[in-house]
Amino acid sequence: MDERQAVAAFVALGQETRLRVVRALVVAGPNGLAAGLLATEIGVSATNLTFHLKELSHAGLIQSRREGKSVIYSAAYEGLSDLIAFLMRDCCQGRPEVCAPAVAALSACNRPPGDSVHA
Repeated sequence: MDERQAVAAFVALGQETRLRVVRALVVAGPNGLAAGLLATEIGVSATNLTFHLKELSHAGLIQSRREGKSVIYSAAYEGLSDLIAFLMRDCCQGRPEVCAPAVAALSACNRPPGDSVHA
C-alpha cells in the first residue's frame, strides 16, 4: 500500500457510518452480510448505506459478491491488512516493546473468545 491508498482508506474510515460498516463486516467474518441485514445492524437506511458501501469499496476496504438476488458484503481483509502494515512498517526503530501492544491486539484474533492477553 502506498501513501495515496492509505489516505483514501483513512478518508473512508473517517466517517462514523463507514467505520461502523467495516467493524460490522469484520465481526461477520468472511461470509459477510447481505446489504439489508447490514443496514439494519448498523441502523441506517438502505439508500444511505449504498453511498457508504461505494466509498468503502473504492478504498479497497470491503468487497461484494452476488448470491442469488442478494448482494453480500464482506471485509476486504487484504486491504485492511495492508493498511495496518502501512502504519506499522517503520515501527519500533529497534525497540520491539514499542509495537508489542499493537502486535498483542492483532494476535487476539487467533484466540478463543474469553481468552485475554497477558502482559
